Amino acid sequence: MKKLSFTLLTVENNDYQAEQVIAARAAADRLGVQLNIVHTEHDAIAQSARVLELIQAPTAVRTDGIFFEPVGTPLAQAAKAAATAGVGWVVLNREVVDYLPTLRQEHPTTFMFSVTVRHADVGRIQGEQINHLLPKGGIVLHILGPADNDAAKRRTTGMMAVKPPNIEIRSLKGLWTEISGYQAVKSWLNLSIAKDMNVGVVAAQNDAMALGARKAFQEMATDATRDRWLKLPFIGCDGLPNTGQAAVKRGLLTATVVIPPNAGQAVEALARAFQTSKQPAECIRTEPSSYPALTSLKPV
Repeated sequence: MKKLSFTLLTVENNDYQAEQVIAARAAADRLGVQLNIVHTEHDAIAQSARVLELIQAPTAVRTDGIFFEPVGTPLAQAAKAAATAGVGWVVLNREVVDYLPTLRQEHPTTFMFSVTVRHADVGRIQGEQINHLLPKGGIVLHILGPADNDAAKRRTTGMMAVKPPNIEIRSLKGLWTEISGYQAVKSWLNLSIAKDMNVGVVAAQNDAMALGARKAFQEMATDATRDRWLKLPFIGCDGLPNTGQAAVKRGLLTATVVIPPNAGQAVEALARAFQTSKQPAECIRTEPSSYPALTSLKPV
């Protein structure tokens, strides 16, 4: 059997995506798989074009499998081309991929599946963290991921499902990056309504945006209010050991939701499929958790 060659498309715009690359490389090295990393911008059209280039490459140099996290749609047309060409197809961090059941049935020898955390569970855990921090209710400044992102939508749904009526949410828009969290809060601070809003918790849908928000409060708020803002609990998601968890230990964040990187697990699953000629489960799930434990969070 020839050495397998896989390709991971990545938008390394935050620490979690960078950790995905590290996890995939570690798994590939351990399994003797050649792994190619292709960097793309946060652009669905560009991502689709790059994927089609890989699928349409000459057979002798064509990749055996493609791993990607959709920045827009899950690329249904490209998936059909991959299925026809026999290129393994792994969608990361997208829970519902409507075309997978049909393509898996029509092309049983092409390995196609997804690997993801339950993003609604991530949102529910963050919602429970908020409930522990604000048991008497209050206002949460909530920084969201991109509006077209499925993970961001599901995390919001999960958080809202456990939020009691006495907690109010004020949402800002971000792009998963620290600078987007910084800019969202910077713009919000320029509004007159920000001065009078008694925010109790600053929550973001990933750690990078939470840390960007903290930086904005630190740099933009006046001396009279800076200390008040910085004493608020800042919470995020991803919870990587060297970033989110480290920020909690340093006191920059109060809590985070640990989302294990899944690209390494995806590489292992696809390599195993080629070795055994068995189709993996349609959706392989990983489990999130609170860091620190919910019971250790003290009310504001």
